[in-house]
Amino acid sequence: MSALRAAVVGGGIIGTAVARRLAREVPGVSVTLFEKEDRLAAHQTGHNSGVVHAGLYYPPGSLKARLCRRGVGLLTEFAERHGIRHEECGKIVVALDDSELARLDAIHDRARANGVPGLRMLDRDRIAEVEPHAVGLRALHSPHTGIIDFPGVTDALADELREAGGEIRLGRSVTALRQRGAEVVLESAGPESSGLEAFDLVIACAGLHSDRLARRSGESAEPRIVPFTGDYYLLPPEQRDLVNGLVYPVPDPRYPFLGVHLTRHVDGSVLLGPNAFLAPRREAYRDRPAARRYDVRDLAEAVGFPGFWRFAARNVPAAVREARTAASSRSFIDEARRYVPAIDPEGVVRGPRGVRAQAMDGTGRLVDDFVITGTDRVLHVRNAPSPGATSSLAIAEYVVSEALSRRGAGPGPDQVRAASPASG
Repeated sequence: MSALRAAVVGGGIIGTAVARRLAREVPGVSVTLFEKEDRLAAHQTGHNSGVVHAGLYYPPGSLKARLCRRGVGLLTEFAERHGIRHEECGKIVVALDDSELARLDAIHDRARANGVPGLRMLDRDRIAEVEPHAVGLRALHSPHTGIIDFPGVTDALADELREAGGEIRLGRSVTALRQRGAEVVLESAGPESSGLEAFDLVIACAGLHSDRLARRSGESAEPRIVPFTGDYYLLPPEQRDLVNGLVYPVPDPRYPFLGVHLTRHVDGSVLLGPNAFLAPRREAYRDRPAARRYDVRDLAEAVGFPGFWRFAARNVPAAVREARTAASSRSFIDEARRYVPAIDPEGVVRGPRGVRAQAMDGTGRLVDDFVITGTDRVLHVRNAPSPGATSSLAIAEYVVSEALSRRGAGPGPDQVRAASPASG
């Protein structure tokens, strides 16, 4: 194919993976990655729990299920090749009472259909063999669910992008995309200047701002991003041995969010959480200055969206639960102690905060699967929630294949290899 001028918007793990894929796989391409912060992985990639999901929950045949299973194998191989910290620490999904058993069995059936390896059901005694301090009536054990250093993966992807001739521009915020004939005019701004540049192809992986950038390029206003904060607490070092891997509740399909769970991190720390509560800003991270944790426009845009109120009206019990954990650290910790009662609240401290870019439609329905829209010149990754980071290398395969197919320059995404049974 002829030389292609390509731009990728967003320096999280997905955007960096897409840029790297373009640079390595498309002959003669020039690739420019735009990131508005002064570093990569500054948003959701750098503020999540670091879990490598195995594919337990996702409807068989969905894009999430396919790309998660494919992504696990690609991510594990990449981490091993680059010496990135990762571990198959395993995960149990715990049913506390009889009312959760049918849902746990359904997860087991779904996970088997997705090709998740090594699954087994544990009774009360077997739970103690895997997680000696956890309690429950029954649990599903996924031994190949893991943890990883996602920012480290992003940095290594960036290194391979540069080695392939790609350029990374930090501190450049993309404010608009306009198609002009056969070109896409990209408008960007930095601390000292702004400018216009023409590209043949632009792929936007804008995360928390994906809906805004899509609207500015002529796409539909929906799905809309409604941001939810997720707070974590940290066990003190002397209590870290209470958790060997990951301890999760059984999801309740009536409610949109999972609830507090326990996660071991690659640095040895143990996280409790997250909860979920409407964010006062799309970038309301705890490691940001206080002035950057609140934004009137962001909040007004969320609460002014009719879909949000329809969502809220259907989820009052969940909202009450999440509000309780947001208002009271003891309530938050007590949620975790339902699964590991030996946790002593003394010494448990506030940890990091994440922000989830939750896509929602006008009816108030949460958009569950990955969503990719656009034209033969501009593609938008509109929704890539968990397991987006796990699936990042597979998403990159899929998106680049889709982009080239729309341009008549390569195979379509249906020709990307199906999810493999590689362990993870």
